[in-house]
Amino acid sequence: MSISKRFIKVSCLTASAVVLAFTGAPVAFAQDSGERALEEIIVTAQKREQALADIPMSITVLTGEALERQQADNFQDLVAMIPGFSLTTSQRGATRITLRGINTGGVASTVGVYVDDVPFGSSTGLANGAILSGDFDTFDLARVEVLRGPQGTLYGASSLGGVLKYVPNAPSTEGFEAAVRVGAESVKGADTGFALTGVVNLPLTDTLAARFSGFQRSDEGFIDSIGNNPIASLTEPGVNVIEGTKVVSGINSLETMGGRLSVLFTPSEDFSINITAMRQEIESDAPDTIDADATTLGELYGGNVQSRYQDAFSEFEYRILSADVEWDLGGMTFESITSDSSFEQDFQQDAAIASSLAGVPLSAYLTFAFGEPLSAVLPQITSTDKVTQEFRLLSDESDSFEWMLGAYYTDEDSMISQEIYAVTAGTDTFAPGYPVLAVAQILSTYEELAFFANGTWHISPDFELSVGARTSSNDQTARQVTSGPLAGNSDFSVDSDESPFTWSVSPRYQVSENTSVYGRIATGFRPGGPNVVPPAAPAGTPRTYDSDSLTSYEVGLKTTSEDGKFSFDVAAYLLDWEDVQLYVVSNGFGVNANGSTAKSKGLEFAAGFYPRDGLRFGLNGAYTDAYLTGDTDPILVGGVSGDPLPFVPEWSFGADVDYEWALDGDKTAYVGGNLAYTGDRPASFNNVDSNGAVREADAYTTLGVRAGIATDKWSIELYGKNVTDEMGITSIGSADEAVTGRVELGVIRPRTFGVNVGVRF
Repeated sequence: MSISKRFIKVSCLTASAVVLAFTGAPVAFAQDSGERALEEIIVTAQKREQALADIPMSITVLTGEALERQQADNFQDLVAMIPGFSLTTSQRGATRITLRGINTGGVASTVGVYVDDVPFGSSTGLANGAILSGDFDTFDLARVEVLRGPQGTLYGASSLGGVLKYVPNAPSTEGFEAAVRVGAESVKGADTGFALTGVVNLPLTDTLAARFSGFQRSDEGFIDSIGNNPIASLTEPGVNVIEGTKVVSGINSLETMGGRLSVLFTPSEDFSINITAMRQEIESDAPDTIDADATTLGELYGGNVQSRYQDAFSEFEYRILSADVEWDLGGMTFESITSDSSFEQDFQQDAAIASSLAGVPLSAYLTFAFGEPLSAVLPQITSTDKVTQEFRLLSDESDSFEWMLGAYYTDEDSMISQEIYAVTAGTDTFAPGYPVLAVAQILSTYEELAFFANGTWHISPDFELSVGARTSSNDQTARQVTSGPLAGNSDFSVDSDESPFTWSVSPRYQVSENTSVYGRIATGFRPGGPNVVPPAAPAGTPRTYDSDSLTSYEVGLKTTSEDGKFSFDVAAYLLDWEDVQLYVVSNGFGVNANGSTAKSKGLEFAAGFYPRDGLRFGLNGAYTDAYLTGDTDPILVGGVSGDPLPFVPEWSFGADVDYEWALDGDKTAYVGGNLAYTGDRPASFNNVDSNGAVREADAYTTLGVRAGIATDKWSIELYGKNVTDEMGITSIGSADEAVTGRVELGVIRPRTFGVNVGVRF
């Protein structure tokens, strides 16, 4: 393996984007001559450098230039660019991501998130990993690689649906580079937001380089709280407990900031070490939700309005420290990836009506119990500290047989700490003289040791067979501590252990120089674990739950035209999901349990076309038919065989066009646009309306436009996002119709126009 290929210099601001992936089409464009053509893309999806066209699985690659040009800096922006990718979210940072429809609403993740080779987030179902995926900013990335699942052999736990991998730009010793970009954007119904990004690459010596990048984005809120919807006391009719909700304009403002520092040391051609430290913060003043009618899902109170009695902020902090070592031993390469990462979410829930006792809103109960108007807030901290070590030994490239051996270890400590406080109604002041109503903590550990191997046998120049296997064992513990009048006093621990095994087989046939077909059968798993239920819980309450497992059957085709101006990838798959993990209430305890089976079958495609110099087209799409094949508990979960899996669109499409041309001197101009369609999506199985029908988010289509001029030294670009001002629904809350008669809908940002100005040094 050549170490030098790994650290490729990629500029963050370019006068003419020479590498561009369109809405998921895995293509790049070379401009060494007057005629431009598709260029080979090198990725590390299988933990060794390979041409994308040679990998026998469905992969989407989004280059840094494509992400920058389309203003795609978060999960929501990626939906239009990745076939089969969907999400459920009501607040930046708190997002459930799904690939190929693998979602039942459980609390453990089905998509692994990686920063380079570092796994991020909790591996278990005890730290809300499903909805706390790492939503990393995409500034100064070389690319995003999306590997569709399962990826249990090379990536292990919680990659049933696949893996989303951020690959940052590495430091380079080739020369000094610096760039700054400032931007402003106007959102319908909100004040002006701002953004500042910058990067510096410093070649300190011939063998030592450092790269620093940083960003800050300020998005103003577009949702108001207008003093509507007072709560009437259920014990004293006609008496208002709270005189309406908070009056705040732009209540859902958002700040994201962070930076990354990498140092690369290459004392020889055979050895390198890359040390990286990064940090990101996401601060949201309120969720991106609006009040809607519980039956029709139509907006209430005139549009983008939410009923907020107390503050409902959320703060996220990501931190990663990693060291990546590569050593060419002659005939093989040794790699070591060491990481220490942490994740923390600190949020406060408005508990005035979200929490209740026997169906009575907590605020009404407190007012009646203590004789004065009181409300309630629920602050919570969720955190995971994770240490990982991976060793890999890779053979050099070979025309006959290539192999990889690896070992992986992780040690994780997680916590969920939750409290409920009484506050003076209409304020955020803790009510003096009242006890903490409830304190609850779940402290958990996860320790895993795994060994994996992968080999590719080149049976002939046109036919190869790849086989992989992974064996792992994990030990988990969980401790719950509670106190307070609403929670009672308890302190107990439970533990579990298991040893999953996964494998994959992938034949690939090179039909011609530009066309190949492949098949893939692969398995994956999501760890089981302990349930935090007291020893005195009734018989039949599950103390532990098992891993669920998934087997994938996939066939695909990858082709490019002989002149290199057209590419097309298509994959068809069938996923069998067994022992599906579900969150249920058993004997009054909320627990994880195994139950039911499910299938997902579908088709994904991506195409790129370059009909003439400067003109580019891209198109992607996915058909997903994901459904239960067994019944769940009709009361607690609500799904029956044949029900579609939640928040997965049956159809989704993305299209992109870009045209650039030369102006006087070194100036280049471009115009472009993208269109994205997301189909209807059902809510969770038990989220039903008054007629017993599962609520459903309507389909929506968004339009983006862009135009810019750039030189080697500066650039200016104008853009529009969601130009048609669609109300795209990203989540549907359960209704408490007895109290409010409404539901909360997560929505995308409305029509947005912006401008960016960049300077290179």
